[in-house]
Amino acid sequence: MSDHRKLGRELGLFDTDPLIGAGLPYWLPDGATVRHTLEEYIRAAERRAGYRHVYSPVLGKRELYELSGHWQHYSDDMFPPMDLGAEQVVLRPSLCPHHAAIYRSRGHSYRELPLRMAELGGMYRSELSGVLGGLTRVRAIQLNDAHIFCTLEQVADEAGAALEMIRRAYEALGITPARYRLSLPGPGGKYVAAPGMWRRSILLLTEVLDRSGLPYEAVEGEAAFYGPKIDVQVADGVGRESTLSTVQVDFHQPERFDLRYIGPDGARHRPVMVHRSIIGSVERAVAHLIEQHGGAFPAWLAPTQLVVLPISEAELARAEEFVRRCDELGLRAELAGPAHGTLGARIRAARLVPYQAVLGAREAAADRVALRLRDGRRLEPRPVGEALARIEALVKSHSTELWDAA
Repeated sequence: MSDHRKLGRELGLFDTDPLIGAGLPYWLPDGATVRHTLEEYIRAAERRAGYRHVYSPVLGKRELYELSGHWQHYSDDMFPPMDLGAEQVVLRPSLCPHHAAIYRSRGHSYRELPLRMAELGGMYRSELSGVLGGLTRVRAIQLNDAHIFCTLEQVADEAGAALEMIRRAYEALGITPARYRLSLPGPGGKYVAAPGMWRRSILLLTEVLDRSGLPYEAVEGEAAFYGPKIDVQVADGVGRESTLSTVQVDFHQPERFDLRYIGPDGARHRPVMVHRSIIGSVERAVAHLIEQHGGAFPAWLAPTQLVVLPISEAELARAEEFVRRCDELGLRAELAGPAHGTLGARIRAARLVPYQAVLGAREAAADRVALRLRDGRRLEPRPVGEALARIEALVKSHSTELWDAA
């Protein structure tokens, strides 16, 4: 694996500026394309799984985080409050208090549950300068977050479904988990003092992991302050682990926010909150993908999916038409004509692009294309429409394969 900080800058994906500040990277056009594509993949997967998307503000009153418990248990990681008249507002360190407030803004029936609320939203952590690095430890985070409000009987199924969403996303992204961890509370006062709540939560997540058949390790001291969690760990090239995805069970915040639903008996009942994040923060996910693939992203995620290489000026018009056809299919294509150097030089420059479409005189005359794949394979010339249809199908299926055997 490569260091994402070095490769990300070399490939023009992201960068930093001391005037903007440490831990606050900005995204360049190619990096923004990768990020946008990843975000759209996750939103579409969530929609198919029955999630409803919301937007909530990145600021909240200090009282919101006092109510949620963040102020008591998590304030060391929060930015200081800002005075706003007689009130104090805080840059949020988490999205869950906002989603709890959204849930309680309306009455709910048991028929609505499970209610799956998702947001790809910003949050902020006051990380110390010494631990900041590239995209893996930042102060402004874009989190793929969701909260499922459900009955106690629905918790195991919802948590299990979240694990399956994580598995499918990793398959599409070419990510191999290092291990699954059941993160439990440890000694000290950073956890909510509610032994019965912890016992129930741990039993539920243990059941989910046992039912899934996934190997896992139980580790003390890694739980959230309000509940245990399943952490999906990934490793970099030197074996350093980080958490990418999580599934958590929370009895604490539904109680703090007095969340309710009307049951089939007509009485008011307390829902359970299942927190889950399929790819965690976009920043950490992209950092891992850069290192995992060395910049050679799966075709569906690559900033440029296809580069068109006319051999001479005579094929330029055909090459421009080829790019237009790619655009119509939603494929990200670029033209690299003879002005960019010899054909060999242009091929080397596009070594990370999944598909290279070479157009010579014979191909241009017959509306055919000779494809070179990033892995070194060279395909026989074939009709342009057929080649693009095959590429489009692979991209739309989020396959990690460059070519099918059909």
